[in-house]
Amino acid sequence: MYRPSFCCECGERVARARWRAWTSRRFCPSCDRRFRRKRVLTPLALAAALSGTGFLLGRAGRPSAPPLSVERGTLNTVPPPAGGVQQRADDRGRREGTSPKPEPAYGPDGTANERPTDPAEVVYICGARTKKGTPCQRRVRGPFRCWQHRGMPAMLPPSKLVVPG
Repeated sequence: MYRPSFCCECGERVARARWRAWTSRRFCPSCDRRFRRKRVLTPLALAAALSGTGFLLGRAGRPSAPPLSVERGTLNTVPPPAGGVQQRADDRGRREGTSPKPEPAYGPDGTANERPTDPAEVVYICGARTKKGTPCQRRVRGPFRCWQHRGMPAMLPPSKLVVPG
């Protein structure tokens, strides 16, 4: 690194015992105290100005958010609580004078089309050919195909489609 012999401001001879990365290369120790603030603040101000400009340009280039619109009569994405369905059925049964028929709630969201597997029921795998060329491993009830491979033949013999256990 460059080591000057004389100060740029006053011309005094610069003689330092140790030169470090943060020591001034242009000024003597007395002039260095006068110009230290400018030497430190100028790069900080420049860095702050560049980052502020970058943030402003980034925000200006971002597309605006779509307007919020609330519509009535649209489908509700939140499923109603399962207890509320049962309670309304109880209220209707009391008004009509009959006992309410309990509605089965099999699935995790209360849907009746998902029924639990009977322990005595035989479970099969689909076995139809996939795009990869391997048999489909989806479990089905009976020797049928899954929803994706409906109507396709199985790759494996029926004895290999039975899930043990």
